[in-house]
Formats: sequence, structure tokens, C-alpha cells
Amino acid sequence: MPLSLSRRWQLRQLTAASSLILLVACAEQPTVADTLPLAPAQPTPVVTLPSATPDTPGEIQPLQTFAQWQAGFRQQALQAGINPSTFDRAFLGVTPDLDVIKADRSQPEFSRPVWEYLDGALSPLRVRNGKALLEKNGELLTRLEQRYGVDRNVLVSVWGMESNFGQFQGNKSVIRSLATLAYEGRRPAFAQAQLIAALQILQNGDIQPDAMRGSWAGAMGQTQFIPTTYNTHAVDFDGDGRRDIWSSSADALASTAHYLQSSGWKRGESWGFEVQLPASFDYWLADGSQRKSVAEWMQMGLKLPAGNQVPVGSEQLSATLLLPAGYRGPAFLLLDNFRAILKYNNSSSYALAVSLLGERFSNSGFIRGDWPKDDLPLSRSERVELQTLLSARQFDAGSADGIIGANTRKAIRSAQQALGWPADGYPNHKLLDSLRNR
Repeated sequence: MPLSLSRRWQLRQLTAASSLILLVACAEQPTVADTLPLAPAQPTPVVTLPSATPDTPGEIQPLQTFAQWQAGFRQQALQAGINPSTFDRAFLGVTPDLDVIKADRSQPEFSRPVWEYLDGALSPLRVRNGKALLEKNGELLTRLEQRYGVDRNVLVSVWGMESNFGQFQGNKSVIRSLATLAYEGRRPAFAQAQLIAALQILQNGDIQPDAMRGSWAGAMGQTQFIPTTYNTHAVDFDGDGRRDIWSSSADALASTAHYLQSSGWKRGESWGFEVQLPASFDYWLADGSQRKSVAEWMQMGLKLPAGNQVPVGSEQLSATLLLPAGYRGPAFLLLDNFRAILKYNNSSSYALAVSLLGERFSNSGFIRGDWPKDDLPLSRSERVELQTLLSARQFDAGSADGIIGANTRKAIRSAQQALGWPADGYPNHKLLDSLRNR
């Protein structure tokens, strides 16, 4: 890429990015299927959370041209075992993708509340399509359950969430996207590792460069694997000699089943279930680090919505409590299979959507609790302000980056407890206003 063109780029200086574990899709980001409408009259609402690093003032230029970066990376790739012909064929005509840069830099100010995200994820159209595909692929799904022990409804649910059952897999060149991110992205080391893995896939002959399409972040196929995860978990289940997660539903679903199995999915167990909390409940316990058996939780006064039952065999299983909208919203006890879904995409909203969608295919999975729809999520700037005020009041929230992580939730709980409020760790306008006025 000519240097004169690179000077036209106006790239923001960013502070050092927090380490980010990306397994199959970018954590806390919408899936490919959720960025496109299911039908013209039914667009899918999504939760878009901020990326790990806030912008800082100032603009910088790339330190080298793309051609210079490519030449250096070519040597790394050859040292990693990539054939020169594979590399040159994959990079033929590749230039940086400005749309990828824009997506990588995106810092949405507002996020949709979890109930709107679930409304889109569990749309009637998606449920109907999933039911039809469960019936159509019954024999395949039986073999997958026998081989990997992962429930068929969950496999089809992931399929629907990630690509709307293969319809929206992303249309960007994976090589070009990853090369762009490796050249000037916020996580160049991660992108370079994925790019080497993508070249290995091409060298193995599973896919041709022009057919290796995916999301702007490099996630691929019907269930959106990143290249390193593809190399460790993709499966040739249809026996044609290629691990084809793009056009073979059998390979895509088997690869997903293999990944969930490796992530700790337990055959025959539930993901969790909805509960109702007593008025006297200690909301400090609604924290992912607080693990108790289901029986112990129930002994603390938790009840089930009318007509619901504890999943058979779950009484002695270890569970944590999730309040996705704070103490005023629904509550869920989560088991190990929920945590396996989180390893696929580290978003509790995503994992809840996958779990409930799988149940909707069997005409259940309806939430009984009410959402606090008068309590809209804080904007990104408000989350940053909340973190700043918490730390200023000696409730250490960590870095004021707009990400509500474990440190911030602990600080919120401490502030809520000091105010005599339910310490659920949920950030809201009431707490922000209180801190502003103190």
C-alpha cells in the first residue's frame, strides 16, 4: 500500500488494550446473524457492548506501509510452516479494509437492554425455522448427540444465533480482515495468530481463499469459528475429506458439538432454570463467584415459578445465581452447561439467549419474571462516569473504561450496601445520580 494512501488514514491513538479471550466469536459482540434482519419486517435487536479500550485524544499514522508489514509477516508465516505459494496465493491483491478498521474502532455510546436483545434472539420466525430444521436434520442430530453428548436443541440454537441457520455467515475475506487487524488493529498479536491459523486452513485444502468468508473480526462459517478454534475443533463429519463449516451443516454442527463437549458440556444436564427470590434475600450472593448446590440455594428460600420444576438430577449440582437486570428483574440459577456456552461467547446475554431458544424449540423457555423496563441501561459515557465516581468515593472500580467487569460490580455492591440498598451489583441511573449528589 503506498505511503501516501496510508497518510490519509486517521487512526486514533489507543491506550493498551485489556487482555481479551476470544474463542469462537468476539465476546460481548453481536453475532453475524444478529447484525442483519431475520426478515424485512422483523429486524433483530442486539446488545452492542463497548470494546475493551476507550479512545484517547490524538491521531497517529501507521509506522510502516502495508507492503512493508506484509513482507515482514510473510517471513513469520514461512517460519511457522506456511508454504510460500500458499501465502502468495492468499495475499494476492489484498489491501487493508477500511470497513474493518471502522468496525474495530467502534465505541457505541448506547446499548440495548437485555430484554430487547432476547426479544430479537427468540423471535417467532427464528423459533419456527429452528423447529423445522430440528425435524429436517433429525438423523444427523441423533448421531451428533450420540457422539458428543450435546443436546440437539442447543446445537440448533447456536446455529440460529450465530448465522441464522447458515444464512448470514459474513461476506468479508477472512484473510483481508485479519491482515487489516494484524497491520493496525488494537490486538495485532491476536490477529497475527489468527492469520497464521487461517493460512494453515488454506494450506490444508479445506477451503479456497476466495471462499474463506466471514465476519469483519475473522469469525467463519455457519457457527462462526475463529481460525485457531477451527484448527483445534473443526470436524469432517460428512466424510468428504474436508472440514467445511461454510457449506456443510453436518461439519458445522459437529464442530460446534465438539467445541461445547471440550468446554465442559455435560450430557443430559440442564443449563439452568428461572427462580424467584425471597424478599429477605442477600443480593450479595448474586455473584458468579458464589457457588452452591441447587439444594442449598433452594434451602435459602428460592422458589420456582408456578408450574416449573427443578430439572431432574440437578439438586446436588453446583450453581451460581444470575440477575441479568438486577434485583428487580428475573433471576436464574446457572449450571455447568451454561458456563460451557459462555466459553463459546463470553456474554451472559448470549448464553441466556442460546439456552432459552433451545427450550423454545420444545415450547418452553418462557421467562415468568418481569423486566424493569423503566430502568434503561447506562450509556457508555455514563458507565465511565459511574466508575470514576465509585473510585472517588473509595469504592475501587478499577479502570474507568466503561466495561462493567468484576471489579466494577464489586464496587457497585459495596456502594449499594453502604446506601442500604439491595447489593445486586447492577449499574443503574439511581446509583449514578446518588453518587453525583454526594
